[in-house]
Amino acid sequence: MGTEEANNQDQAMAAMMAEMDKDPADKNGENLVPAEGDTLSQDEIDSLLGFGDASMMPKTGVEALISRVRDNYEKFPMLEVIFDRFSRSIQTSMRSFTGENCDISIENITSLRFEDYLNTIPLPTMISIYQAVEWENVGIITIESSLIYELVDILLGGGSNKKTNAFRVEGRPFTIIEQDMMKTFTRLILDEMTQSFTPITTISYRFERLETNPRFATITRPANPVVIVSCRIEFDGRGGKIDIVFPYATLEPVKDLLTQMFSGESFGSDSSWESFLTNELKTTRVNLSARLNDKTITLKELAELKVGSTLVMENFPDDDIDVSCNGVNIFKGKIGSYGDNVAISVTDAKAIKELV
Repeated sequence: MGTEEANNQDQAMAAMMAEMDKDPADKNGENLVPAEGDTLSQDEIDSLLGFGDASMMPKTGVEALISRVRDNYEKFPMLEVIFDRFSRSIQTSMRSFTGENCDISIENITSLRFEDYLNTIPLPTMISIYQAVEWENVGIITIESSLIYELVDILLGGGSNKKTNAFRVEGRPFTIIEQDMMKTFTRLILDEMTQSFTPITTISYRFERLETNPRFATITRPANPVVIVSCRIEFDGRGGKIDIVFPYATLEPVKDLLTQMFSGESFGSDSSWESFLTNELKTTRVNLSARLNDKTITLKELAELKVGSTLVMENFPDDDIDVSCNGVNIFKGKIGSYGDNVAISVTDAKAIKELV
């Protein structure tokens, strides 16, 4: 009896070991290999973990109430004007930098707590810390990984006329070459930002360092508000986003200028139009009228006037007369002659100086 029970146990153990030695299989004996499309990309993982654009995340309950506090952040209308100019001017620089045509647009300008913004940054990413020299403060520029890989691919000769996205290796740090390219790209952005701010204020931005961990890019307290300018850069439909981040403390020196409302097309100047209008004004013809004096007569004297009659004025030959343009007196002068023509010699031009 004991021997039979031991044999049964040995058989069961042998069957278990044989099963463990087999390749993983389902009940039909087919290998359990993930089907095509079952693996998740980095973008899908970021989406599942909640990374991405904070404005796309629905907020409910207490989170929605807390987010309403952001509406109380001070707005900077002039930033929209500045970065509209930035989006147009940087296209030329990007074309020279990459040799490819690109589309650049401003997606939105929002305000968040700095900690909330850091939590929305998907990894991997590159974060450039820059210095606003005249304002004696700092900011950051976040470059999305998809844009990094696309730029690296183009700069290394890949071109933008492919139908597939740039090759992307998951789970590895950025190489020194990739980091150096992004440093150059960041300096290009900072130069264009400097030019875009010029009509408003004098400011120069300087690249400081590059980080790949958002926690090492802490430039202000977590609860402090920041302004995020989100720009999308695409090459033939492929590319990514950059976020230009200004802490409110950085913009404090020019807060009064940035809170002004933009009106009309007075932003900046167009020297060609100024020159054209100046020349047109200088060549405009005007009619001048010279009035000797006024004299009051009766209707009887008026009725008796005929050819050869003489009107005796009350002023003298060397008295000044008024010269007007469209009813406005512009100078005084003495009447005389120049060759066969009557002429007026200007004696008082104060009115002209006041008009000019």
